[in-house]
Amino acid sequence: MGTAADHRLTRRLHAFLRSTQRDYSAGSERPLGGYLTAMTGFGVYTAAWATAVRLRGRPLPDRPAPSDVVLMSLATFRLSRLLTKAAVTSPLRAPFTRYVGPQGPAELHEEARTDNGTHSVGELVTCPFCTSVWLVSTLTAGQLLWPRATRTAMGALAALAGADALQLGYAALVDKIDSE
Repeated sequence: MGTAADHRLTRRLHAFLRSTQRDYSAGSERPLGGYLTAMTGFGVYTAAWATAVRLRGRPLPDRPAPSDVVLMSLATFRLSRLLTKAAVTSPLRAPFTRYVGPQGPAELHEEARTDNGTHSVGELVTCPFCTSVWLVSTLTAGQLLWPRATRTAMGALAALAGADALQLGYAALVDKIDSE
C-alpha cells in the first residue's frame, strides 16, 4: 500500500496529464494516451528485434549498401500501401476503421474509429507513412537476421511497385488517347 504522499503525487501527475491533453488538444479529441502506447509498443518492438540480432551475434554493417536502401524503400512503399490502403487487406483494418469510399485504383479511403477506444490504432493502420516506420524496422531486422530471405521478399515487393507504376502509366496513356 502506498503512502499518502504517493497518492498525492499520483493525483498531481494525473491532473498534469489531463491538463496537458486538454491544452494540447485545443477542443479537439486527440488520443495522446493511445499515441504514447503506440510509441511504447514501437520501442519494445525495436528493442526485441535488436535483442534478437545481438543474441544471434550478427555483425552490423558499417553502412547499408545503396542498392539495399533503394530496394527497402520500394518494398516499404509497396507493403505500406498494401497494408494501409488495399481493399483486400480491409478486413485487417476493419476493427479500427470505418469505410468512407474508394480512393484510387484498388485502394480505399477509411477513417479511424473514435467510438471504441482504438482511434490511435485506426490512425496507424490507415497511414502508410506511420506504418512505414514499423516496416522499415522489421525489414532492417530481417536483413540482419535472414538477409537472403528478406532481400528476396523485398525484391518481390519492389517488382510489385514497379508493376503498379506500369499499370498506372498504361491506364493514364489509354485515358489520354481516349480523350483525344
